[in-house]
Amino acid sequence: MKTKKIRCWMLHIGAVALLVILGMGICYMKESHTQQAIAEKVLRFHVRANSDSVEDQELKLGVRDAVGELMGQYLSEADSRLKSEEIVKEHMAEIVETATKVIEEEGYHYGVEVFLSDVEFPVKTYGAYTFPAGTYRALEIVIGSGTGHNWWCVMYPNMCFANGTYDVVDENSKKELRQTLSAQEYATLMEEKDYQVSFRIVEEIQNLIR
Repeated sequence: MKTKKIRCWMLHIGAVALLVILGMGICYMKESHTQQAIAEKVLRFHVRANSDSVEDQELKLGVRDAVGELMGQYLSEADSRLKSEEIVKEHMAEIVETATKVIEEEGYHYGVEVFLSDVEFPVKTYGAYTFPAGTYRALEIVIGSGTGHNWWCVMYPNMCFANGTYDVVDENSKKELRQTLSAQEYATLMEEKDYQVSFRIVEEIQNLIR
């Protein structure tokens, strides 16, 4: 009898583990697919500071603001990620010049590198919108050694430079984002993401062990 109970519990545990693995796999696949779909339509902005010193972090923000203002004007008429990339490429030299000017005015002599590249972004929230972690095309600025904490934003649709703020999304930006993404993709950005197994799976587990 005791052996039978042990076997029964082992079967329960195995079933629970399988449900958890399946649930996590489904969540991951859904999240990955959504991230890739969104990444095809947006252009991110990534600034890497020289170091984590207070001065270098403040310098990073100064470069961010100057380049943000510059590109906010040029990208105001962009209607796609590809068009945004074309505009960025056209103004690469000006971006370097703008960043260098800020650095030199603050008394530093760091070099500046500017790229259009594929960058790994963590989960980031802007206002009510949470963008999933993953690879995104981005305008990347590296100041000096580029070993300091980074700064991230969304360049297209413009969620970085609206009214000079970086953590509040204005109505124009919301409208642009809604027009750029599908209804499902847009809704996904506004969902609360806790990456836990669904309540339905939990209920199934509870039923198994009763």
